[in-house]
Amino acid sequence: MKELIPNFVLDIFRKSDLSKLWSKQRGRFISLCDRIKFKNILSLKSLIVLGFVIAVIPLFFAVMYAAFGMRETSALGRTINSQVFEQTKAIRLVLQKTADIERKARLFVLLSDPALRQPYEQQSYESTRASFKQALSALLKLHVDNKIALLVNELSEKENLIYQQIIGSASENNLKLPVDEAFQGLRESSSSLSREFESHVDHEFNELRQQSESLEQGLLIKGAVLLAISFIFITILLAILSHSMRQLDTGIRRLGSGELEEPIDVAGPSDMRYLGNRLEWLRTHLMELEVSKQQFMHNVAREIDLPLESIREAAELLVNEANEDPDSARQDFARLLCNNVDKLKTVSEELVRYSQINSKSETNRKDTVNMKNLLESVIKDFQSSLQAKSISLKMLIRPVEISGIHEQLRNIIEQLMSNAVKYSPTGGEIRIMLRYSGSQMELEVEDEGPGIEPDERSHVFEPFFRGKTAQCDEYVEGPGLGLAIVKEYVANHQGKVDIIDSREDQHGARIRVQIPLTSET
Repeated sequence: MKELIPNFVLDIFRKSDLSKLWSKQRGRFISLCDRIKFKNILSLKSLIVLGFVIAVIPLFFAVMYAAFGMRETSALGRTINSQVFEQTKAIRLVLQKTADIERKARLFVLLSDPALRQPYEQQSYESTRASFKQALSALLKLHVDNKIALLVNELSEKENLIYQQIIGSASENNLKLPVDEAFQGLRESSSSLSREFESHVDHEFNELRQQSESLEQGLLIKGAVLLAISFIFITILLAILSHSMRQLDTGIRRLGSGELEEPIDVAGPSDMRYLGNRLEWLRTHLMELEVSKQQFMHNVAREIDLPLESIREAAELLVNEANEDPDSARQDFARLLCNNVDKLKTVSEELVRYSQINSKSETNRKDTVNMKNLLESVIKDFQSSLQAKSISLKMLIRPVEISGIHEQLRNIIEQLMSNAVKYSPTGGEIRIMLRYSGSQMELEVEDEGPGIEPDERSHVFEPFFRGKTAQCDEYVEGPGLGLAIVKEYVANHQGKVDIIDSREDQHGARIRVQIPLTSET
């Protein structure tokens, strides 16, 4: 019974669709694992190693091909040199033996009288002739060119003809001296053999030189092809890395400008994808923080608005009653209460405005803005404030156009002008400069006020920060969000705002805004 239960269960499992489903899911799982392993292998380190290998392998093959070609050419050169050396020795020996046999034959002919001829003369002639034949045979064994072989045979035949004439006439005791033409023919054959061998040597070395040149040309062509292949592969790798880097840069720029709606997706090596995933996590985290901040700001503003309305109504009643009461202290108290209520109302409105800086509806409305016209329009709106304090303007304005959000750029200029007018002394001067600076716009606003302390420059762009100057009684106290809003608006345009040192003989605040001409989305 115990042995039947497992088989019964297995049969049910096989007959059901569970087995098919399991096989299908198992195949998908294995395929997914393979893809994951493959992607993990393609990391930044592996791509660097791969690029190094791709760059080195063609060079290795080129060096090996060059070494093989040089070895082959060197071996051929050694073979040709050895053959030419042996053939040269054999040719020289043949030419020497030819001269010897001609000399012996002429001596044998001169001693034409058998009574005068010694027996050893013919033996010496025969011995010289045997050495000549042996030299010819040794030359033919060296596998010489066909033309040389024909000339060797021709030389042998002419020597045989002279020998037959000499020996045949001597045996008949009627010596017929060979004519000079026969010896002349022998010398001509010898000279022809020498010239043909020289031509053969020149031809062999010309072939060796041509083969070397062909090898050199082949090395250049194959090296260029291998270099092109390496260049193509490296270009592909650089394109992959550049694409990933551009995606990372775009993601970081979007995070910096507060554009959090679009997901960050980085393709490429696993290292880059990991960084992209971390940026995506940061984007979602920032979105949650932004939503929480906006909700908090709205809640605070809503909770403040209702009590402020009640306080303002009560304050207005106090003011009306105080106007009927000659007590000046009560009137001052009522007016102070109304002023503080107005300040709280302003703070509430600024909070709502600050919370909506990075809203999608604002950051997507970018178009071409003429900054010169926009700056002149803002300055025109501030004419009454400037005239009230007798403030003069010194401007250096160039026509500049950038891609941005019109309302935010206008608010940047308004906040800078407002601060400059606020802190400038009566009869002071405000200096404004607008110009191109490379691929970005540069706007500077400088006043003759008390300036900003160096230790406060890193904090003036923080919300609700008030420096020592802002706390003085002679200046109107604001909500402390003006420069914080400027910083956010400038960041939305991928720019930066800084407090820089005043010019020579000046002591006021000098604020510089730099924004790229074309803001990336």
